[in-house]
Formats: sequence, C-alpha cells, structure tokens
Amino acid sequence: MSQIGKPVSRVDGRAKVTGEARYSAEFPLENMAHGVFVTSSIARGRIKEIDTAAAEASPGVLAVLTHLNMPKLAEEPKFGFGAIQVMQSFAPMQGEEIFYSGQQIGLVVADSLERASYAAKLVRVSYEVEKPVTAKDLDKVYEPEMLWGGMFPNRMARGNVEQGLGEAEVTIAQTYSIAGNHHNPLEPSATIAAWSGDKLTLYDATQGVFFTQSTVANLLGIPLEDVRVISQYVGGGFGCKGSVWSHTWLCAIAARQVNRPVKVSLTREQMYTSVGYREEQKIQLTIGATRDGKLTGIKHVKTSPTSPFDEWVEPSSVIMNSLYACDNFEASYRLIKANVMTPTFTRAPGEVPGMFALESAMDELADKLGIDPIELRLRNYTEVEPATGQPYSSKSLKQCYARGAELIGWSQRNAKPASMREGNWLIGYGMASSAFPVYRPGTVQSARATMFGDGRVIVQCGAADIGTGTYTILAQVAADVLGISCDRIQVEIGDSTLPSVTSAGGSMGAGAWSSAVHVAATQLRNKLVELALSNSESLLFGAKVDDIATENGRLFLKSDSNKGENYTALLSRLQQPSVEAIGTWKVGEGTGVDAGEATQENPSNKYAMKSFGSHFAKVKVDPDFGIVRIVKCVGVFGAGRILNAKTARSQLMGGIVWGIGQALLEHSHMDYNFGRYTNPNLAEYMIPVNADIPEIEIDFIDEVDPHINVLGVKGIGEIGMVGAGAAIANAIFHATGKRVRDLPISPDKLL
Repeated sequence: MSQIGKPVSRVDGRAKVTGEARYSAEFPLENMAHGVFVTSSIARGRIKEIDTAAAEASPGVLAVLTHLNMPKLAEEPKFGFGAIQVMQSFAPMQGEEIFYSGQQIGLVVADSLERASYAAKLVRVSYEVEKPVTAKDLDKVYEPEMLWGGMFPNRMARGNVEQGLGEAEVTIAQTYSIAGNHHNPLEPSATIAAWSGDKLTLYDATQGVFFTQSTVANLLGIPLEDVRVISQYVGGGFGCKGSVWSHTWLCAIAARQVNRPVKVSLTREQMYTSVGYREEQKIQLTIGATRDGKLTGIKHVKTSPTSPFDEWVEPSSVIMNSLYACDNFEASYRLIKANVMTPTFTRAPGEVPGMFALESAMDELADKLGIDPIELRLRNYTEVEPATGQPYSSKSLKQCYARGAELIGWSQRNAKPASMREGNWLIGYGMASSAFPVYRPGTVQSARATMFGDGRVIVQCGAADIGTGTYTILAQVAADVLGISCDRIQVEIGDSTLPSVTSAGGSMGAGAWSSAVHVAATQLRNKLVELALSNSESLLFGAKVDDIATENGRLFLKSDSNKGENYTALLSRLQQPSVEAIGTWKVGEGTGVDAGEATQENPSNKYAMKSFGSHFAKVKVDPDFGIVRIVKCVGVFGAGRILNAKTARSQLMGGIVWGIGQALLEHSHMDYNFGRYTNPNLAEYMIPVNADIPEIEIDFIDEVDPHINVLGVKGIGEIGMVGAGAAIANAIFHATGKRVRDLPISPDKLL
C-alpha cells in the first residue's frame, strides 16, 4: 500500500513535544556569550553621539559594537536572489544615518543575557532628528520604472484596457485597502555564531541554509566552504526568514570580535523592525463587464510605502492578470519612499492583497448584476491562462466551486443582502476563488539515501522544516519507494553540509524536495535489486529488474510474492554494512513529459501551472455592536498530489486562520507623526485565538498532473490564505448590506 497521501502523524512530533527538537537559539555551546541590540528611537536623522562607556564598564560585558568600531563588510548587501540573498539594500551599523525606527545601532555582547540586556540600556544616544516620511505623505508618491531591483517593470499591460472599460455596460471602480501586517512566527529570529579558526558555524532560524551560507560568506568575504549553516527546526517563517537579515551577519562579526560563540535572539518588539513585513497598501481597481457578466477590462493601480533604499512592492496585480478570461488588462504601481525598513515576502505575497481586491470587486459586480457570485465566476472561467495564453497543466477550480458550495450549504443562501437572520444576528454567506502559482526551482535538487544492515534508512538533504511537516513527508516518499514503514526512515535536513536543495518559500519546497528524495530512494532500491539479482544465493537470482516489487521490507517477484527476501538478510549475506545512493532532479526530468524551462532553444514548457481552490464562509453579525462571528469556513483545493492528508489539512486550516486574522483583526498601527509602530507585541497586535476560530472544513479534488515534477506535487503552503479574507468580507457584506473595503473589518466600520 502506498505511503504517499496517508494521514501519517508527524515523525518529529515526539521530539517537538518533549523538547528534544532544537531550534536555533537552543544549541548549548560552551562558553556562550549573548548579544543584545540597541535600536534607534527615531525614524529619521543622524546619530550625533553614542556614549558606550557605561555599558562597556558594566559587569560581564565583552564588547559594545557600534558604527564607530564595527568592521566594514566585504561587500554591500544588494536586494536580489543571487549569491547575496537579502531583501534590504542597507546594512545597519555601517554609518551614523538613521532611516527607520528600530534600526540596529549597537550590539552589546556579555557573558549572560541578563548582563547584556542591562548594559544595552546604559548606551546613551543623541540624535539630529528629522521629520519622517510615512505612508500618509501622498505628495511623495512617485511611479518607478522598474521594481524589485530592476527585476520586473512597473507597468504591465495586454490588450487595450481603456477600450475594454469603455465597452463595459457595468463598471466597478473602488479602492481596497489592506493594513500593514507582521509575520509574528512563534519563534523569533535567532542566530548562534561560532568560529573555529577561520571556519564559521551558524545556527540560524532560516528558511534556507544554502542562501544563508552564500550570503554571509560573501558579505564577510570568506570562502563559501568555510561557512556551515545548521537549521534543523524553524518555528514558523511565513517569509520573514526567507532571506538573510542583518542580525545574522552582525552576530557572526560579534563572535569573531570576542573570540567565543555568540547568541543573538531578537525580541518580539525587534521582530517588527528587523525582518520585514507586509506593507500597508491601497489598490485602486476598476473592472468592466457586459450585462451578462463577461469581463471586458481590468485596471489595477496600487500605492504603498517602501524603504528609502529599495523599490519593493507586493505584486498584487499578477493574480488578477491570470485568473479570469479577460482580453484587456493593465497594472501599475506607485511608491512612497518612507522611513521604514524594506518590506518582504509575507505568506502569499501579492496573491493575498490582490485576491482580496479582485474577489471583493467580483462580488460587487455580481450584486450589481443580480448574478450568483459562483455563476459570475463560471461565466469568466478559462482553461487557458490569460497572461500567457498557455493551457493549464491541470485545473479543478470548477469542482472546487461545486464542492465548496455543497459543504457550506450555499443553496440555503438568500441572494438579497441583509435578508437572513437568526435571532438578532444577521447571517451572511460569502465565497472567493483561490489560486497560487506552481514555482519550480531553477537549480538541481539533490538528496542522499542510505540503507544500513539492520534495515534502517537515512535520507538526507538540506531542506527546511518551518513547521510544515517536512520530516514526515520525506520519510513517506522514501518509505513508499523502498517498501518499508516510515518508522524505519530517519530524515536529516537543515544543514548546509547535506545535498543541496532549494529553500522553503513560494510553496515550492515539497515538490522539489520530494522529487529529489524519490529519485535518491529509487536509485537506492535499484542498487539493492541489482545486488539480489546478481547473487546466486538469492531467490531472485537471474530475474529482471522490472519483475521486482517491494513491500514490508522485502524484495519479491511480482508474479510470485513467495520468491523474495528482506533487505537485512540480503545485506547480511553479502556482508555489506550499508548501501548509499545519490539522487538528483531538475525541472524537465522525471515528469512524464518534457516540461523544461521555456527558452528559444527549448520551447517545451507548454503549460501554465497553478494550484486552485475556493473559499466559502458563513458569518453572523450583531447589528447593534458590529461584532462579527464566523460560523464556518470551507476550503476546497485542487493542488496536485497530496503527500500527507493530515499535515496538508493542517497547513490549509492554518492558512484560513491567517485569512480570518487579516479580515478581522491584524493591523500594524503606525504613529505617522513619529514613524514608529505603536503595537509591536502580541498583546496589542491582534491575532485570532481559539475562540475566534469556527469549524473549518478542508477538502481536496484529486488531481493527477504529470507535467510538474516527479510526483505531481503542486504545493499548498500559501494557497490556504489566498482568498480566505475576501470570502469573509463578502459574507459580511451579504449579512449586513454594507461593503467594507478596508481590512481589517473592525466593529467600528460596521456601525
């Protein structure tokens, strides 16, 4: 029986609940010192004077690093995805200028955390203060030519959007606002740096050990092979650990300065100003349609703040350009260079805000035309991606609509807004589409599989587990190929000395890593089969490879299961303590078809690749107090092959919980007078608690997609959030008749 898809409980679950699993700040190195940051209390200006004398004289203090004595970097950080993978082209503590509140301006290192924390409070700083630029300074809005360090153009268009909107019989033109959000993983970012001569070991909370390795090596000017990164468990990332931030390399520099291991763990407050965030944004969206609901044009203009040094933007228009049949599309972005740090990837970056705006506008269009919201989407359904003209490799969105409607009880919905009640509560139903691209790595993915004489197997690759169940799914993939149980598989990941794979991000990890492990396990099985077939004492001697099956730790003939032997007996007889195999996979290999990257020489990438889904929500609203209670959420997804039904459901439920938070609660409040956040903590930054979460039902549409990777895995890390907030907002409109276009939908907006 196949191990893949089964609801296997996490193989690392016991290690996590007993504390055996070590996160990056938990490695007990000898002679450990502790670093604590001093951060700027202003958002814009210069350091006039920084007095560290009292801190340096404090008991246990080993060093106080500031811009005055901090060694210069070998290379300046530059936004990008190359050898240096940073999302902010600015290195703190290299000069006296202050660009944002919370900027790191000092690092106190002491022999204990308590002493370092106390000494950090003794550092005295005086500033030349300037008025900060914020998202409210609309006179500073400008339109850049390129975005993301020149990676894609600011303006994107196809067809003639003005003509399309001019031909529209019905138009929706509105502005949709999304509050700034912060990631808030349970584990704050942390690094332990330890030098042994010229060699550096980093225990780092990262979504990718290899990009951390190359980034730190290049910034510090040391050989790549002299940097080792270990990250066995990550307590949530959501994008904020998807690139390298300054605390990691500053920790490494501090450890070299004091000649002993140094641990730096960001405080919760520092997490708000050290590792990026989702920027606040306003999306002006215009959609036009005929009276029967066919879209004629979509126009998107987004305004958001970025940092003084990078032209970052969440690409909210991309999902709009590729979801519904529409011949005319145009998108552009406007930025404000504000005194904030550079925003970064946050779960489903671009898709979440883009889908909130688009699906809210589609709901408004459906209401205006008197068309059922599902029917409106079906009238604009397409099997070809509008942005590229390519057919989808697989698409089950229609089935997702139908199954989601069934599970939520859509047939009970009275189409008229504010017409349904239960006692004093107004009742509403809402829905939204969901989609997320299938990203595939541009590099070769590698894994190692080794079987020992006692039948145990170790699978190794440099993957990350950011709480998603990587250990479990990789064990399942290897167990499936070798025909053994998962408890015989030991998975080792999160170390840059292991075979190289891509990082955890873009819902790409599971598909890439499982492909490499599948190939490695297959190579190992083939080696074991060849040993049996060539051994005259084996019952399988002389058989053909294609005649052999594996199950329950045995190799046997497909035609006669009694003829075979187990792995341990084979290796014992041959006196082989172990057998090892390396497997590699790259895009275009092992997919059943040639689905390689499209180039002029190789135009074989014929398909657009996406996961699809539908979100449905039932809510009740108290009309007197504006209180919203969610009764039920449903998510149905067509996401290729599901590796583990249990962890997949957990992932998608987590995405919906994020959607609830975005729709109703989450808001990073900024004091625009001073350019600083007023709620950088988990007491005042509101996230959903258990009492806020209703029944959540997850279902899958079975999909077989031979074009994507070895196992047909699309990835689910982000799609669970895409559209969830929009479905809730649409349900609130249906309940109340009041359209709120500004997230979060707090009670005051409904009164």
